[in-house]
Amino acid sequence: MKKVLIVGGGGREHAIAWKLKQGKEAPELYCAPGNGGISDIATCVDIGATEIKKMVEWAKDNAMDLVFVAPDDPLALGMVDALAAEGIRAFGPSKDAAEIEGSKAYSKWLMKKYGIPTAAFEVFDNEADALAYLETAKMPIVVKADGLALGKGVLICNTLAEAEAAVQEIMVDKKFGDAGSRVVIEEFMVGPEVSVLAFCDGKTILPMLSAQDHKRAYDNDEGKNTGGMGTFAPTPKYTDEVRTFCEKEVFQKTVDALNAEGRPFKGVIFFGLMLTDEGPKVLEYNARLGDPECQSVFLMMKNDLLDIIDAVIDGELDEITLEWEPGSAVCVVMASGGYPGSYDKGIEIAGLDDVDGDVVVFHAGTKKENGTYYTNGGRVLGVTARGEDIPAAREKAYANVEKIHFDGAHYRKDIGIK
Repeated sequence: MKKVLIVGGGGREHAIAWKLKQGKEAPELYCAPGNGGISDIATCVDIGATEIKKMVEWAKDNAMDLVFVAPDDPLALGMVDALAAEGIRAFGPSKDAAEIEGSKAYSKWLMKKYGIPTAAFEVFDNEADALAYLETAKMPIVVKADGLALGKGVLICNTLAEAEAAVQEIMVDKKFGDAGSRVVIEEFMVGPEVSVLAFCDGKTILPMLSAQDHKRAYDNDEGKNTGGMGTFAPTPKYTDEVRTFCEKEVFQKTVDALNAEGRPFKGVIFFGLMLTDEGPKVLEYNARLGDPECQSVFLMMKNDLLDIIDAVIDGELDEITLEWEPGSAVCVVMASGGYPGSYDKGIEIAGLDDVDGDVVVFHAGTKKENGTYYTNGGRVLGVTARGEDIPAAREKAYANVEKIHFDGAHYRKDIGIK
């Protein structure tokens, strides 16, 4: 039996572990650091996701057959390179390839150089130049921290005052730490957002089902940006016409651009797309599975995930055909009270045993002690259901959200309505 280590400890990592367990091999799973829900199907290892030296040593000492590096931070820090240097089979892009997420400035430059459609932008290394540019810029405008900021380093500004405050927050107050050493200021695009995750083996790119995320904390897209409050897949906005354009002008062009730069990409590329009046444009790249998008997408996937992982690593993705369940899936995130601001941890979670058998609850921020689950993060659970269409999947997901209780729990009531 294959021994597989998953690096990370959120809802995405639980979805990966769950999907691997559905496969014909059902490998022996380990997860570092893991969480309460993951501990039910994998052995959790007390190593932080960014502790590269420790992780590599542990994988080597315990003869792992495969390491799936799931989160953005260890990828940007070069964990896959470090594992490969020790002869350990690893899934995920190299440090060089992962820069498409690690630096927004780099990704925008790449798109501009290779003619991949995206918003107009400027990059600034100091506050004074950024503020001077804003004086003449058209509002609304988007101000982004260049580096990794847990999905929260993007500020949409409706007025000059808001834009100036965003620059202050990112570059001077260092709200996102070193991620804010540079800012990208870009044109505000209008249109529906669509997420497409795609497997890539360095030459072939295989897009998964489209999905739509809900980033704002509250109903009607109000409140602060979060890491994602829920998703549905597929989205009807991703028509055959849009798909054909994106596969040619965005997905394949991105793979070819990275190859031309000597940074072949093996792993998963997340394409954040905006469907504008001028056609689809790239909002952002991620160098890994989107969370919570992968929770709804994996529920729809028929393929054995291990087969796909092997094909990516071995450069044989052209031999894989992705197959999907009919209908739709909806994931509703249950978050801690106060998220994405400050929140309490260690609150007991009740009702998980009452959930319907065909509904999957992915744990994002939980811990398990003496058989009881407790909250241990901002996003706590992703309640994910499949149905014949989006309304049916929504109904099933929300019916099961109501069976689960923890003090202060909050969730959006409008996932999938748009």
